[in-house]
Amino acid sequence: EVLEEEIVQTLLDIKEGKYSNILEDIDIEKEWKFLEEKKQRSGRSSTYLSSKREFWTYGVAASIVLLISITFVFNQTNQSPDFEAPIIVNNNIESGSDKVILTLEDGSEVVLEKGTAYQTTNLTSNGQEIIYTTSNQQPGQASKNSPVDYFSEGTSRRTAYNTLTIPRGGQFYILLSDGTKVWLNSESQLKYPVAFNEGETRQVELVYGEAYFDVSPSTNHKGANFKVSHSSQDVEVLGTEFNIKAYKGDTNIYTTLVEGKVAVSSASIKQNLVPNQQSNLDLQTNKMVIRIIEVSNIISWRDGIFDFEGESLKEIMKVLSRWYDMDIVFTNKDLGEEKFIGSFNKSLPIEEILSSIKNTNIIKNYEINNKTITLN
Repeated sequence: EVLEEEIVQTLLDIKEGKYSNILEDIDIEKEWKFLEEKKQRSGRSSTYLSSKREFWTYGVAASIVLLISITFVFNQTNQSPDFEAPIIVNNNIESGSDKVILTLEDGSEVVLEKGTAYQTTNLTSNGQEIIYTTSNQQPGQASKNSPVDYFSEGTSRRTAYNTLTIPRGGQFYILLSDGTKVWLNSESQLKYPVAFNEGETRQVELVYGEAYFDVSPSTNHKGANFKVSHSSQDVEVLGTEFNIKAYKGDTNIYTTLVEGKVAVSSASIKQNLVPNQQSNLDLQTNKMVIRIIEVSNIISWRDGIFDFEGESLKEIMKVLSRWYDMDIVFTNKDLGEEKFIGSFNKSLPIEEILSSIKNTNIIKNYEINNKTITLN
């Protein structure tokens, strides 16, 4: 992990021209622009951005440090006679895309993906998103870029549920009938009402996986709050944006608040979160820890970016395996504990990401055989 003093010293060295021979092929302006665009993609309010000014200053510096280290190692590697080219056999690994299995109330399933159109009386889909409507809203009138209050001014009715299942290598966006926006990450499942009953708590279930919620305010729904349930915890909100990560097989659930206020509860535990806080619920001990985090790193997946800030190779490969629908083999278990810093576009071929990691000397080499990657 890059330390603050290392960043400051590196910037001083750059000012004195120490790295001119390395930086001459690096477009610093381009890298700065990339980080600025990344900041804008997070879509936060002006107050939020102001509070993050110091982070982005150091973020740019850290990126320069990373560029220098990668360039140096890459040059050294190219000059080394011990350099090993990756072994690639029948590479069938592709980056993820918009796709989902929609399970209707009667149990029937509809497979949706880009280019697939589907429509019923209360929903419409172009294969990249699902928009739910009510009796006074025509299908297709709204999208994730045009928020609309979809709450129906009618009497309570029997609740019908649909389920979205995102496979490995997939992602999807859904606009619920109350106007709440949900982005679902790979290998996730969400169960929700086709329509919410007026005046009652609007409740959905994140069965497993990761989801980002932009909740329609309770003031638009006669004070009705919004709840996201999971088998191990509940998150209650009035109107806010937050991320929940609760994958099958993981022993922790992470809830990250971006805007607003939420209450996270599990068994006898209940904690309120404020923006830039994350709760970490340990499912083995049922203990919850709250910490301050940089939310842009956590939610970058929603904007098509992998943002790894000193995470272990083991955790990084978990993320990549879900998106690229592949299996990972470590020839040395200690290799999984190595740390890496870097950002990648989710549309990149897996070879480019692996080569960047390899060029930092974290791994010696990698092999691709069909949909299995071996790291050594």
